[in-house]
Amino acid sequence: MSSFADQLKAEIARIARKEVRAETRALKKANAQYRTDIAALKRRLADAERAMARLARGASKAAGKAASAKTPVSPAQGLRFRVAGFASLRKKLGLSAADMGKLLGVSAQSVYHWETGKSRPRASQLAAIAAVRKLGKREVTARLATP
Repeated sequence: MSSFADQLKAEIARIARKEVRAETRALKKANAQYRTDIAALKRRLADAERAMARLARGASKAAGKAASAKTPVSPAQGLRFRVAGFASLRKKLGLSAADMGKLLGVSAQSVYHWETGKSRPRASQLAAIAAVRKLGKREVTARLATP
């Protein structure tokens, strides 16, 4: 036979389990609802990003057509920029980033950002880079020596 204390302890444990089960059921239900809401928000965000990209592509095409119809061909048009090509040009000429920047009329930080791919040069800077490509080491040092 079990004592009164054992029965009381068993009853308290049963009631505690029942309460915990009820609490966890409510938490599980709320968790499932939150996951559903998050998934719906992710879908809406993806749809919005796709729509924004579609609009941006359409706007850039329209702007490109309008610009090409209105403006004459610039000398920088048709020039392309490659990070590896720019870095190898600087190394081939034996220049520091600061010297290359001085030669192009930009800061050393700009040269660094171009070489790491963090940014790209503007059209006017592309023309300057194309001009430097045609120079040799002696011409570059001569240009850097003149103030």
